[in-house]
Amino acid sequence: MKGILFTKFTAEERKPPFERLLDTFMELLQFTNGDAAEALDWLTQLDREYKLTDDDYGIGDFIEELKEKGYLRENANDGAYAITGKTEQTIRQRSLEEVFGKLKKAKRGNHHTFKTGNGDELNPETRPYEFGDSLDAINYSGSIRNSYINRGIDELNMQQEDLEIHEMDFKTQTSTVLMIDISHSMILYGEDRITPAKKVAMALSELITTRYPKDTLDIVVFGNDAWQIEMKDLPYLQVGPYHTNTVAGLELAMDILRRRKNPNKQIFMITDGKPTCLKVGNKYYKNSFGIDSKILNKTLNLAGQLRRLKIPVITFMIANDPYLQSFVRNFTEVNNGKAFYSSLDGLGSFVFEDYEKNKKRRMR
Repeated sequence: MKGILFTKFTAEERKPPFERLLDTFMELLQFTNGDAAEALDWLTQLDREYKLTDDDYGIGDFIEELKEKGYLRENANDGAYAITGKTEQTIRQRSLEEVFGKLKKAKRGNHHTFKTGNGDELNPETRPYEFGDSLDAINYSGSIRNSYINRGIDELNMQQEDLEIHEMDFKTQTSTVLMIDISHSMILYGEDRITPAKKVAMALSELITTRYPKDTLDIVVFGNDAWQIEMKDLPYLQVGPYHTNTVAGLELAMDILRRRKNPNKQIFMITDGKPTCLKVGNKYYKNSFGIDSKILNKTLNLAGQLRRLKIPVITFMIANDPYLQSFVRNFTEVNNGKAFYSSLDGLGSFVFEDYEKNKKRRMR
């Protein structure tokens, strides 16, 4: 007796073997901090366990195709593998699709923001024309339809009351500094917090450079000290044996934003803990036990300075300890900024919703 056998179908099965392996390889690179050799080693182990390849196409074939297509380069002297600029950009694009794609499917947030700036963009929503509205915003098809409804086809004569215009969203030009905590706690307690933070940073970088080219994004990492990194450095970012010098990160972010000419400035800070370190002269003052008043006061003083400069700090807290959240609430109140307490999965949605909401305001 003949029958029909149904099996589960996935879109992955339709992809060529190179594309299937490329997806996995790009994901592994984010966990190996851009180390191509380690990612290929992991991929080989996964292949042995889960049969990702077959006799017609193996990992060796994949490596050769990576080199041919410009994703991988091999050092002629020692044979070491390294990823290329094309790979770095691909990782950023994938992060944008992963993070922003989830956001577009999610419900809109209701965060309250202050929105100012210049520029405009037509909105699909319409309303009746009012004296003083820009003629560039007239919805001509809708206006003609109104004239036909009001007077009929025989006496087609457009009057002011027939006109309708598109609503307009005014786009801001924004300078953002993204601060990423790279203290040791970002990988402690069996939880990888740095990889989601990097993904969000790469996605935000790609969003701004491709969709908002007039905006600026600077990236600052902070541990015992703080320093600026380039967008291309993000895949290689890793934590160190550092404490959390939030003051150094904020001071550097403030210096960067002082040089930016955009009227709208903001700091996004991704962290999982309290400040535990200060640099006093050439020495480090450290205290990881509770919240040290000396470190706290210096941090809050900076929060107040930023408030006077009208630079809000939006803190994305990826830890749920009550006393840590208490510190963030205190810091946010002094700065008049905002705070989000996010799981690792929800981090991207919080960052992107807030960035997008600060970009627009409805004008009438």
